Amino acid sequence: MPKISEIKFPRECKTLPEGFWSAADVWIKKPHVVNKRLCGVKETESKDVSREDLRLMLDDPDLFQDVLFFLTCGVSAAQTHENDQAWPSGVRTFIPKVNCYETCLHKEVILRDFSRQHVTFLPFEEDAGGKVSFKKGNIYKIQLCNQDCEEWALELHVLTPDAWFCDGVAYAKLPWLTSELLPKLVRWAAECKSSEFRSTLSLLPVEKYSLVYQQLKEKYKAMVKVWPEVTDPEKFVYEDVAIATYLLVLWAEERAEKGLTDRQSFVDLGCGNGLLVHILANEGHPGKGIDVRKRKIWDMYGPQTQLEEKAITPSESFLFPGTDWLIGNHSDELTPWIPVIASRSSHSCRYFVLPCCFFDFYGKYQRRQCKKSQYKEYIDFITEVSQVCGFNTEEDCLRIPSTKRVCLVGKSRNYEPSDEAESELRRDRYIKSRQSAPGVAVQRSNVRNDGDCCHGNADSDRTPGDTWGAGFQPREKVETVRNCAGLPRDFVDGVVLRVANVLLGMTAGDGRGSCSDWNRGGSLSVGEVVGLLDQETLQLLKKECGGLQTLLKNNHQVFRVEGGRVYIRDWRDRKSSRVDAKRKPVAPGALKTRPCWFHAHHAQGCPLQAENCAFAHGPDDLRPSTKPLKKKRNDAV
Repeated sequence: MPKISEIKFPRECKTLPEGFWSAADVWIKKPHVVNKRLCGVKETESKDVSREDLRLMLDDPDLFQDVLFFLTCGVSAAQTHENDQAWPSGVRTFIPKVNCYETCLHKEVILRDFSRQHVTFLPFEEDAGGKVSFKKGNIYKIQLCNQDCEEWALELHVLTPDAWFCDGVAYAKLPWLTSELLPKLVRWAAECKSSEFRSTLSLLPVEKYSLVYQQLKEKYKAMVKVWPEVTDPEKFVYEDVAIATYLLVLWAEERAEKGLTDRQSFVDLGCGNGLLVHILANEGHPGKGIDVRKRKIWDMYGPQTQLEEKAITPSESFLFPGTDWLIGNHSDELTPWIPVIASRSSHSCRYFVLPCCFFDFYGKYQRRQCKKSQYKEYIDFITEVSQVCGFNTEEDCLRIPSTKRVCLVGKSRNYEPSDEAESELRRDRYIKSRQSAPGVAVQRSNVRNDGDCCHGNADSDRTPGDTWGAGFQPREKVETVRNCAGLPRDFVDGVVLRVANVLLGMTAGDGRGSCSDWNRGGSLSVGEVVGLLDQETLQLLKKECGGLQTLLKNNHQVFRVEGGRVYIRDWRDRKSSRVDAKRKPVAPGALKTRPCWFHAHHAQGCPLQAENCAFAHGPDDLRPSTKPLKKKRNDAV
């Protein structure tokens, strides 16, 4: 049968053949990681298929013979199995992101052959009446071949390439399979990594999640255009839409399982921008959000979205006996307290928490192991807290644009209501064991300035007192911005000039850095740039989030930082200046509010003419900014 493509593995690859089956499992179980038009698949009917089973399944003698030959061709007689060979098989149903299959389900029978090292995909369509139609033109096989004792290759074979059909969703283009899928499989097979966490959406029916997500995304997409906060609207809106989708489907499944009719109530502790509260309330769930600081966007939601500006302290004052679910969405210092507050609120109170920054009950979380990643260790710690609090704890992974995607869910207890007193003693002992001394100070970290790590949703003005949260030290209500923006201007200018002069001196007069004879300078690694600075300067930068690299990136007019190396930026170069076809050139008479560094400091001046440069060439070209001064980002979401 035709071989469409082949990719060889590096000779030093030591993960085969086990790595091949690990990679094949990713494609079988999680095709959405490669095919972005899919939300996922639903796997069913795992069993062994004999030749007779295959004949009955295909229900077409000619197709059966073609498929049988496709499964067994290209092997020696010694490898040929007896006639009653059975293939481990499964069926997967495709779940597209946008429902483009209204009349039938698109599925595949997957046959694994561990002796011959290949996996075969038999696509078929099933209509509402259960009638099955196999797509002969789209049958393909991925095979691992050991071409000699040392060299391995991955091959793509197709039963009838001339009849191949493509819709871009269930049926990919052949060039896509060869240029995208096959290289990914080779890389996964060579790495042969197993994730520390569960697959995404493992606690939910993926098809329901996909449907609800598309509905909510369409319903709330207008929020992107009116977002008044300083944070990235697309990231935050669609991330909260995804989290809301997860909770809505989780709660719908819970109602179906328990025979409930009323929608679950909730309280979001440290709700930040309040969008998650707004969506859940709009979708019929009674609840509210609490945060220490009101956000500008709160006034846009309307009275049906209940948001309270209030400091949260782990204490008897913050229990919610009438609430079904407590939510901790990137709740920072509150994260380990969420299961505690839920367990003490009532025996029926459940919780959902999405941990982000690493906090213990009374300060910054201190690592105890080195064999796990810091993130995995922290998730295990919150799981331990949950179990001590008496929850049957489940872990899942969300589909959100963040590196911190693992959530923990406590839907039920591992003890009876009559054992509450004993459970409370266990909780109390555990919490006290985490406190090394009364009033231990929080080790400050600047994690809030990391846009990927932290949403700034958490309450940050909790007053310790004579409570079961005594010793808890809050952050300041107004947080100090430490992204180098607050450093003295003379200090920043001095560092920029020092680094730039060294870069320019690397190629001055030798022609190597020239572009039309303008000196573009050399390059240094960030580590080498560190060596240019004195200890006093480095100590001051160390207090900032991101340190030296952040300072260099902030001064993007002068520097380009890529792949850990620092370059002088050439604004004539499209790649260097990040100018694309959509970016408009400088308009005649444009208001220039910042001086051009190159005009003032480069030996050859600015490579651009004054009329083409976005920065001012001299005082006559400079105009004062008409924008109001920015407030400190204590209203960040």
